[in-house]
Amino acid sequence: MTLGYSRIILAGFALYFMSYHPKYCTIAYGISCLLDAADGHAARALGQTSKFGAVLDMVTDRCTTSLLLCYLSSAYPDHIWVFQCLITLDFSSHYMHMYSSLVTGSRSHKAVTSDVSRILKLYYDPRTLFVMCAGNEMFFVALYLMKWVHTPLSTSLGMDVGLLSGYTWPEAMAIVCFPICAIKNIVNIVQLWKASKILVGVDLAERAKAREEETLRAKKT
Repeated sequence: MTLGYSRIILAGFALYFMSYHPKYCTIAYGISCLLDAADGHAARALGQTSKFGAVLDMVTDRCTTSLLLCYLSSAYPDHIWVFQCLITLDFSSHYMHMYSSLVTGSRSHKAVTSDVSRILKLYYDPRTLFVMCAGNEMFFVALYLMKWVHTPLSTSLGMDVGLLSGYTWPEAMAIVCFPICAIKNIVNIVQLWKASKILVGVDLAERAKAREEETLRAKKT
């Protein structure tokens, strides 16, 4: 739990430095994201997993990413609608998924079976989840740093690096991480769709049960 609170504090520092000190911002943001992976492993190893901790972890993830996307909206005003859509998709997808997990009695929103979705089962494998989340955050951080770093790799390294020579290192990082970011957001769409189907199914089942009970009461009277 201490790691979870540390993440929140570091995210606050990242937000404070975001508009004028990219080095401090990136360090605080990066450590906060790394603690996300360490927090879950530590909680399971020490037997300190809890529903509050799981929800706090997810909320912290959503808020941390959103604060960076809000800054990117101002840094890239021509693409503000893209960042707004990403924020909306991120929150709606994870909220619907978390709520559907609670309604169906799942022990964790990460405990997805292949019957529900093979894609989500693969995504919530710890190794896959780490790569997807890390690549997604690194892409957004790269976009942030592109506004501050303008020296091409060939100049900063003092050597020819082929096709990447004309790019800055944040631009190169963005190119590498973009496919991961794209895949993660496709998974978010799948997650939103599957969670919506589950909740609709629960509603239909509850209504059918209510009608049956009403029919039985009517027969008894």
